[in-house]
Amino acid sequence: FQPLFRTEWREDLFYFLLSSVLVQSLMFLSLAPANAILHNTNSFEAFRKIVAEQHFILQVIEIMFLTDFVQYWFHRAFHEIPFLWNFHAVHHSAQKMDWIAGSRMHIFEIIGLRSMTVIPMFVLGFTQDALHAYIFIVYLNATFLHTNVRFNIEWLKAIIATPRFHHWHHGIEKEAININYSIHFPLIDKMFGTYYMPPNQWPSGYGINDQIPNGYWGQFIYPLKSK
Repeated sequence: FQPLFRTEWREDLFYFLLSSVLVQSLMFLSLAPANAILHNTNSFEAFRKIVAEQHFILQVIEIMFLTDFVQYWFHRAFHEIPFLWNFHAVHHSAQKMDWIAGSRMHIFEIIGLRSMTVIPMFVLGFTQDALHAYIFIVYLNATFLHTNVRFNIEWLKAIIATPRFHHWHHGIEKEAININYSIHFPLIDKMFGTYYMPPNQWPSGYGINDQIPNGYWGQFIYPLKSK
């Protein structure tokens, strides 16, 4: 049983509030790459029209897969490139997993992640309704994956990402290093050899060996000072 007011809950609540307010105000930075591509690809309008005429549900599924594919490689880069890991280590420093722990992300990583994932969403011509639906889904899903909710449905684990799938990504076991990068479809991890889901098992704990300072500002400066 995990206490409601567990260690570092105040820091993670601050991350949650900040990501809800500050990141929205910096949306223009996240949209800059996608807008640059849009302004230089007017010849793709016919293709975008075809995409926009698809059924709403099909568009949402396509957005989920495309953004998950982009996020997979972005996420993997932040694990396997040491300089980028310094930023992502802040997220993995949480030693307890619950819905608010997912908010602990360095602001630079958030802006970079959004900049990359919005490219297929905006550039390929999906409708505003499909985009809004996806944004709602991904917001709920990111919270769901970090929740302290434990259930095992073996046939489901290969179809969609569940808390157990993502908890293994945060696990302290050596088998949990650099695995399960997807946020929607485990199939992407299976395609690239990073899938790990032992039957009916959960990690014994969470966190990393890096000495990450406590508090938001210490964690904000940490990647910039790390060697």
